[in-house]
Amino acid sequence: KDAFSFRENSIVVTIPFNRIQTVWNKVGIKVGDTDSRKKLNPRRQTILSEMRDNPNITIAELASFFSISETAIENNLAFLRENGYIVRVGSKKTGYWKVID
Repeated sequence: KDAFSFRENSIVVTIPFNRIQTVWNKVGIKVGDTDSRKKLNPRRQTILSEMRDNPNITIAELASFFSISETAIENNLAFLRENGYIVRVGSKKTGYWKVID
């Protein structure tokens, strides 16, 4: 309605941002304000536990612990990173895992 104002040589468009905020609030209520991270299966919970106990644990050590391939561990670590459960601090060689609670 009041978004357009006509002048002698121009048209001014005013975008009503309060309407966008209203839509955002409705979406937030529908989606929910709960923890947006996905739930963990038992293996991923154990990986986090091992990382809390030993932040310097390697992919090879985790693979040996679970008797699975390093690729499977890398896939689990990718999931944990993408969903905000862990962060790698430092380099691959000298860094460590930080578990985010």
